[in-house]
Amino acid sequence: MKHLLAFILMCGFSVTGLAALKSKEIVYRVDGNEFTGYLVYDDAIQGKRPGVLVVHEWWGLNDYARKRADMLAKLGYTAFALDMYGTGKVADHPDDAKGFMQAVTSNMPEAEKRFDKAKSILQQQPTVDAAHIAAIGYCFGGGIVLHMARVGDDLDGVVSFHGSLGTQEPAKKGEVKARVLVFTGAADPFAPPELVSAFEQEMQQAGVDYQLISYPGVKHSFTNPDADSFGQRFGMPLAYDKHADEDSWQRTQAFFKQIFKD
Repeated sequence: MKHLLAFILMCGFSVTGLAALKSKEIVYRVDGNEFTGYLVYDDAIQGKRPGVLVVHEWWGLNDYARKRADMLAKLGYTAFALDMYGTGKVADHPDDAKGFMQAVTSNMPEAEKRFDKAKSILQQQPTVDAAHIAAIGYCFGGGIVLHMARVGDDLDGVVSFHGSLGTQEPAKKGEVKARVLVFTGAADPFAPPELVSAFEQEMQQAGVDYQLISYPGVKHSFTNPDADSFGQRFGMPLAYDKHADEDSWQRTQAFFKQIFKD
């Protein structure tokens, strides 16, 4: 043990440099309803850093959303996987997931409150530079982060992975503050070519700084390794795609470096 410690010191590593990620659950309330989010950061990094919100798939705040938050923390950000449904509302069947999702999407002003409450919690963390906040979302969550961009929420950027592209509240010229990055599968029946085209036209007409990457032959939920099992079990058009997953994550890292630099 003494030899190991000597080696570590000789190589110039500090004890804090070996620190693991620090995480905790945060319980909060919005309009009398309880929610539980997941905060994570690397305490080996000194000072404040940008914060990134993670909005879950339609299944709810599960281990997949937490894993993505952990990945962001390892990149040097403070991440907060927020809860859009309420404490304990995590689905393992599409019928339940659909019910949870529709309860939120049927009342978008309330959804905005839930998102903004989570954003304020993230901004108040001692490890966060409150002036630099972004958001990523998957499936349902992708639609949520795009909605927040459309309504002019004060974010540096949003990233949607196989997210919902349609909207009842299209972006208006000059009102979108966030830069927008969208990843979609060209074989995703939930994002058919006509919907993708309509989204791009909307972004262009509103003067949004956006980029859309469409992966040929790729289906819905392509970033989630559990997509294949979900698809087989429930007869849904879901499939994991390693290339699209890894490429979209690399592009997201470059996107964050750019938006947080400016």
